Amino acid sequence: MTENSIDTSEVKGNASPEIKLALLTSLVQRRHATRSTGKPFRGFEAEFTSRMQLAEASVLPKTEESGKLEGRAVFEIIVDKDMLNEGGTMHGGCLAMMIDLCSVTSIYVLSASTGAHGVFGVQQSLNIMFHSPAVLGDKLHIVNTTLTIGSRARSGRCEVWNITQHRLVASAVCTNMVPSESSKL
Repeated sequence: MTENSIDTSEVKGNASPEIKLALLTSLVQRRHATRSTGKPFRGFEAEFTSRMQLAEASVLPKTEESGKLEGRAVFEIIVDKDMLNEGGTMHGGCLAMMIDLCSVTSIYVLSASTGAHGVFGVQQSLNIMFHSPAVLGDKLHIVNTTLTIGSRARSGRCEVWNITQHRLVASAVCTNMVPSESSKL
């Protein structure tokens, strides 16, 4: 799939089509990652991101701080059989991986929209609180918003909402960093 074949028109929100395209492209690249041997890599990250849908990308006025903006990115996914633990609920590690991948997107949306560091960066910390289980067939909304954006360190929050059961599944706070030019990350 090429960038020209990715449709951003279904993604809600006021972020530019270019920013929506960058987010969608990052998902597609994960789906089609290759190893150094040239063989396709189909690990669990690629498997799960292939099912995630970007629903919204927006830059909004920050309610708590007059005159400031916040980035918002919302993803949707339906809990599938291979995401479950032996108890029949969504595995915490699977959910943590999705939060890790999605939580940086709101930071990217705001940074790229305001001319700051329009890069995804590297997670420094990820603190997750699990609130309620999700089960097979539940539709989840992974809602990501920015907290702060500095010259190097940026932070955001993520809430995973179970749309089917009308409850909060998990919440998280992340700290992300822009790698230096000399970094080999």
